[in-house]
Amino acid sequence: MSRHLLDAQRLLCPLPVIRVQDKVSTLVAGDVLEVLCSDPGAVNDVPAWCRINGHRVLAVQQADGRQIRIVIEVA
Repeated sequence: MSRHLLDAQRLLCPLPVIRVQDKVSTLVAGDVLEVLCSDPGAVNDVPAWCRINGHRVLAVQQADGRQIRIVIEVA
């Protein structure tokens, strides 16, 4: 298991989800991906993508109303 960071800040829908999908395709089961984004839609879109694809969302946090942090465990 290893940890990875994806900076998807300043990207608008659907780009954060596309970047997550591209990054996850390079990872192995058990890896953890931390996604930083600023698009408020990502709070719903990324977890929905994870549910559809069998990945587990470990945390969703929003700091100062701008930066969003989503932590995913790859299935």
